[in-house]
Amino acid sequence: MSAVASPVVNTMSFEGKDVVLDVIRTERQAFYDLIEDPANWDVQSRCTEWKTHDIVDHLIDTTEGYLDRWEAARKGETREMLTLPVMSEKVNEGAKRLRQVPREEAIARLKKASDDMMATFEGLTEQDWGEFLVPHRYMGPLPTLFYPAFQVMDYGVHTWDIRYGLGEKTRKLDERTAGVLIPFMFVLFSATVDAESASGVDITYGIDVSSEWGGRWRVTIKNGKFENQPDDGGFAGCDAIFEYDPSDFVLTAFQRFPGGSARGDDKVIETARSLFFRI
Repeated sequence: MSAVASPVVNTMSFEGKDVVLDVIRTERQAFYDLIEDPANWDVQSRCTEWKTHDIVDHLIDTTEGYLDRWEAARKGETREMLTLPVMSEKVNEGAKRLRQVPREEAIARLKKASDDMMATFEGLTEQDWGEFLVPHRYMGPLPTLFYPAFQVMDYGVHTWDIRYGLGEKTRKLDERTAGVLIPFMFVLFSATVDAESASGVDITYGIDVSSEWGGRWRVTIKNGKFENQPDDGGFAGCDAIFEYDPSDFVLTAFQRFPGGSARGDDKVIETARSLFFRI
């Protein structure tokens, strides 16, 4: 059971810090429980190019990278910047670079980096949360509030990936875990619109996410730009409506599968599902 009461909070605001960090701890422990069983080390995950050990290597590469960039931000130093469309290729290279690290060493290295990262998160002040900028390798300078959310994604979604490989194909993300991520999925959608696919597209559709963590949003995609805003007008004028539970919404945003249900203009539905590149 979680150590922190988990009322629905705005997880982009400082008031959500304790809940977000508790979700990281919970999902991280679930991840550790899986990787500490040697029988799971070579399981093919939902990520087509990665087995469990590759996901561990990816998280080492990612977390150590965050720590390095955090230190660079404190010192006013610069780091290499790339674009988001190459992220998938580069994180794959980063994971594979560590494939020769022995299992026990890899687990210990991940835990050390993760503990250092959590100590950094725990020390964040309210001013840090929204104002201290850390240079993300693919997204540029971001307020620190994004990095705890990234770790929820890292442990929550990748734990699901391993469980999928173990045969738990219908398992859902924990509702609180998915709920914490909902606002960040709109940032993900906005950042991953494929320019070529979106050329000439002009559509409006609704997104309805159930549960106390959810809500209703009106989305427009025009001139290659994704925009969303809360909808309280019954999706008037929308060409289609997508309905999700929190887990399906997050896993759909990460393109694990086309979840939820949709109604309305079939062409708009098909277009909306195919406009985003994968990271």
